[in-house]
Amino acid sequence: MRKLAEELKEIIADVDREIAPRLREIDDQVLFNQEKVLKAFVDHQVAEADLKGTNGYGDDDEGRDKLEAIYAQVFHTEDALVRPQFVSGTHTLAVALDGNLLPGETLTYLTGMPYDTMQQVIGLAPKKRGTLIQKGINFSYVPLNKEGGVDYDEAEKVLKRDQPHIVVIQRSRGYDTRQSYTVDQIKEMTAFVKKVSPESLVFVDNCYGEFSEKHEPTEYGVDFMAGSLIKNAGGGIAQTGGYIVGKQELVENAAIRLTAPGIGKEEGATLTNMHEFYEGFFLAPHTTGEAIKGMIFAAALLEKMGCQVTPKWNEPRTDLIQTIIFNDPEKMINFTKEVQKNSPIDSFVEPIPSDMPGYEDKVIMAAGNFVSGSTMEFSADGPIRPPYALYMQGGLTYAHDRIAVTNAVNHLFFKENA
Repeated sequence: MRKLAEELKEIIADVDREIAPRLREIDDQVLFNQEKVLKAFVDHQVAEADLKGTNGYGDDDEGRDKLEAIYAQVFHTEDALVRPQFVSGTHTLAVALDGNLLPGETLTYLTGMPYDTMQQVIGLAPKKRGTLIQKGINFSYVPLNKEGGVDYDEAEKVLKRDQPHIVVIQRSRGYDTRQSYTVDQIKEMTAFVKKVSPESLVFVDNCYGEFSEKHEPTEYGVDFMAGSLIKNAGGGIAQTGGYIVGKQELVENAAIRLTAPGIGKEEGATLTNMHEFYEGFFLAPHTTGEAIKGMIFAAALLEKMGCQVTPKWNEPRTDLIQTIIFNDPEKMINFTKEVQKNSPIDSFVEPIPSDMPGYEDKVIMAAGNFVSGSTMEFSADGPIRPPYALYMQGGLTYAHDRIAVTNAVNHLFFKENA
């Protein structure tokens, strides 16, 4: 490892003193969420046999059914669909929406334009086969206000005009510089939708959000919600998969879209995934806490280096994402390369801006992870476009996040030690 500049050591000591109370708050949050998950495991009497999985059709998979009951309990919903057949978070969201929309119905995003990959699912850019718009679904969205929040005056007009069947709340910022929305804010949004458009269903894109607070959106009127297992809910253990939780009818509609009418939730082999799905979900509160601690440290240190960061270290957090705005493509790229050099896997690989499926701009990504594409593990990525913002997330351990960020800062700001 590189020798740290003496000045940097002093700055880190100041950071540690500053963030210590905030880290204790995260420890309390982890304890709360861990107890909630443990209770669900105990209540449903998880046995060793439940970890074995099934093959073929996956009929009578008691472990799968029990895990879905655990998800439903933890998220305070009627039902859940937790499957390895989901290939990504985007796929999981697409199934949830497509399974609950019919031609002629309207899908409305309350939280501005959706991020790049969901724009392709909807059919906004570019036009491709199988999109929601091609299937006859109407789309609208409410532009955010100047502060990056929901413009409720405009939202009321849009909801009354369009009478959407589904209103989507995107919890995390995606590749945007707005703040991610807290559970309290989502609670307010949901109450607003139910008042203005009572027949509309509220759906939350919960990617990056699970266990990042003590409570989840589905505890406050959200009808259904989805996320990825190679983000928070998989605890860094799950190697694939996604989940949908919510009202029983809505979950079943999504299951029919994932499999086929007449099959729904009844089939779907889990193979060897059940062990990692169970263990990952059990570890998720702790691992999420470690990742949040790492991002708090990163925010505090990088701000002292003069970087624009969001959220700041002492602001409320509702996901794993830490944004660093460079306003300079070269600085953005160089920092990403340093993150890759401090990864346990592929540390020798040099990230370069490249085309990625689902994105209009070239994307640079540092992701030396045990699970390909996992954003529960420490990574950094972003599209090469103004304001040249890099999105760091995850970290299986707080210690790894500290080491990687410290070394990157040491190299970029104290080059005599590089």
